Amino acid sequence: MSVDPQLLGTIDELGPQYAALSDAIWDNPELRWEEHASVDAQIAAAEAEGFTVTRSVAGIPTAFSAEAGDGQPVIAIVGEYDALAGLSQKAGSAVPEPEPGNESGNGQGCGHHLLGGGSLLAATAVKRYLDANGLPGTVRYYGCPAEEAAAGKTFMVKEGAFDDVDAAVSWHPGDTTTVQRIRTLAYVQAYVRFTGIAAHAGVSPERGRSALDALELMNVGTNFLREHMPSDCRIHYAILDAGGRSPNVVQASAEAYYLVRSPDVAGMRELFARVTKIAEGAALMTETTVEIEIDGGCSDILPNVVLEDSMQERLRELGPVPFDDTDLASAEAFTTRTASGRTASTLGGEFDSDGRALHTGIVTFDARSLRPTMTGSSDLGDVSWVTPLVQCATACVGVGTAAHSWQMVAQGKLPAAHKGMIHAAKIMASTAVDLLTDAELLASARKEFSTRTKQTPYDSPLPDGIVAPPLREIVAVAQ
Repeated sequence: MSVDPQLLGTIDELGPQYAALSDAIWDNPELRWEEHASVDAQIAAAEAEGFTVTRSVAGIPTAFSAEAGDGQPVIAIVGEYDALAGLSQKAGSAVPEPEPGNESGNGQGCGHHLLGGGSLLAATAVKRYLDANGLPGTVRYYGCPAEEAAAGKTFMVKEGAFDDVDAAVSWHPGDTTTVQRIRTLAYVQAYVRFTGIAAHAGVSPERGRSALDALELMNVGTNFLREHMPSDCRIHYAILDAGGRSPNVVQASAEAYYLVRSPDVAGMRELFARVTKIAEGAALMTETTVEIEIDGGCSDILPNVVLEDSMQERLRELGPVPFDDTDLASAEAFTTRTASGRTASTLGGEFDSDGRALHTGIVTFDARSLRPTMTGSSDLGDVSWVTPLVQCATACVGVGTAAHSWQMVAQGKLPAAHKGMIHAAKIMASTAVDLLTDAELLASARKEFSTRTKQTPYDSPLPDGIVAPPLREIVAVAQ
């Protein structure tokens, strides 16, 4: 069965409207947990289309769902909209030094404005398809906050937001077009706070106990740990508080934010326990105290080969993103090339794109023999452990454009980005329709999911009792 032209026609018709929606979110980039204007814009679009909207999913103010149809199955299409700090950039500008594109200083450095716009476009097309054909089933769009270093979906999963979903579909903007047959890393993130004793650093240093010394010792110890941990793990940290600006005062407080990654949740917990011991040792050496507050975390992605194969067939049928010569010329200034002149892909290594500035093909491979691990993370991982999940990527930016960069921001409103978003909507919508109309496909996907999760049950990376940051003050007051 081929993709229904009616479905594709709807997406082409609505494409400009949802490109404008993504541009509006690009224009007002909001950081994790603060995406209020982005949510309002998406909800307005969903309500105008006739979706039934549920606000504050899992109690989180910037999480929502938009549902249409009736009965089973329930197919979710997942979107995001949060931005990154420090990446403000003028649209279309390839000037090496970033130019302000807005006054916030933030920027859509991971393309989440496109991710949310494309996913809601796909859900809208599926809604219209169900209505026009009188078909049973439910399509549900999830607007998810705080993917960047916060794992909003993990909190949503823990509160049961996806419990009645039969399968989920998503995508991510990138520099290539492919079904994402990848593994990601699980992670935990935590605040590490040292408390010491202030003193005059010149007159009575013996009376002081330096929290900054403790923090520096922890960082040194963690850096030594890198030699003795698995090579596919990662540890990152940022110093949030160095204790003040006066060198003649022994610093009584210091704080860092740590992020620990591993291929699975069990390995992440083991590595985080070692980092915790290093922090405790640093406190012992400096006679300070340490407090570790877990802020969030996410799981690795659980693959579903049945869904990946199905989506890959749709991708083959639809082909690559339809870029034109103007798109190629616009992307040229952002393209990274190797010494050999080939274009370098963010997928890793050199990528054969025939020297073009945009990926004009599709990447396919057999996940049974090859499944690369992306050493980043995604909170879609937790969704994949409670329902079968499949996702694609489409080329939206020049080949070799680094994610989380101002170059990514600069290309986020170009026509090429819009074309990549609309093409992703077609891949997702056709896959969702297959799941809604092909009972055998859905049953096979769920059978694979059940087999895998029976062997390795879902283990939430979040400790019991932890809630999303916007809810912590409310919980504290209630207690």
